[in-house]
Amino acid sequence: MIQLTAGLQEIVPGGIKTQEPMKNHTSLHIGGPADYLAVPREINQLKALLRFSQREFVPFFILGGGTNLLVSDRGIRGVVVKLDKNFKEIRFDGTRVTVGAGTSLPLLALKAAQQGLSGLEFAGGIPGTLGGAVGINAGAYGNCMADVVRSLKVITWEGEIIEFQAQQLDFSYRCSGLLKKNCIVLEASLELVPGNPLEIRERMEGFLSQRRSKHPTEPSAGSVFKNLPNKPAGRLIEGAGCKGLRVGDAQVSLRHANFIVNLGAATYRDYLKVIAMVRERVYKEYNVWLNPEINMVGEES
Repeated sequence: MIQLTAGLQEIVPGGIKTQEPMKNHTSLHIGGPADYLAVPREINQLKALLRFSQREFVPFFILGGGTNLLVSDRGIRGVVVKLDKNFKEIRFDGTRVTVGAGTSLPLLALKAAQQGLSGLEFAGGIPGTLGGAVGINAGAYGNCMADVVRSLKVITWEGEIIEFQAQQLDFSYRCSGLLKKNCIVLEASLELVPGNPLEIRERMEGFLSQRRSKHPTEPSAGSVFKNLPNKPAGRLIEGAGCKGLRVGDAQVSLRHANFIVNLGAATYRDYLKVIAMVRERVYKEYNVWLNPEINMVGEES
């Protein structure tokens, strides 16, 4: 353990924490400690971390913004990597914008609006980072990342930097081909549309207002289940009488049934039990199995 810590600190001086609680880095505020949390500031440090993890047989996990994520109470073994500094750059060139994977999606949407560029209004209220948003093809209000992504630069687990064009990514509802590739998003190139900055901000504020009126204020990981074609998951969950369903401090939101919130001290096990109960009730009522949209990671409790 001491040798691993020293090796990591040599790669990312001042950027390594040991036994770091993941509840401090997730929107749900649930999750036990990671063996190591590494915050590389530039690509050479990320490459070195990849080489180190492979040489020492240490598991490697990219955290992103910590949204859409449920972490085990026992935490995550190995190295958890959170991208910072040079991975948060935003560069505009006409209607094309190049964005680092660690960039906040709401910040990107705001910057685009200020530049008079339309296409990201839907993203103004979506928490998380660009890398994760592209990976799961995040979307809202009829739009998604697939509408604007033109290319991606990634690094493979072997440290090779390659570029994918949008048509190679097999985008679909809340999914992309990236989920099947052994790579980490470094940056994305997006194509936006010129527009009036005031009108763009008005559309964005309209979406944000809708989100604030419908979504819970308690800690959550966003939508827990994928929608079915023409059947919103929240409507099925509410129809099955699941609103308010609670185990410990994990509760199906009283405001939006497709959110399971943390009322204060919810655990991973609490959350999993609520997910299972919701799926069973919806199946009994509608003969439909809901598929989770949330990602579950970490050592099993």
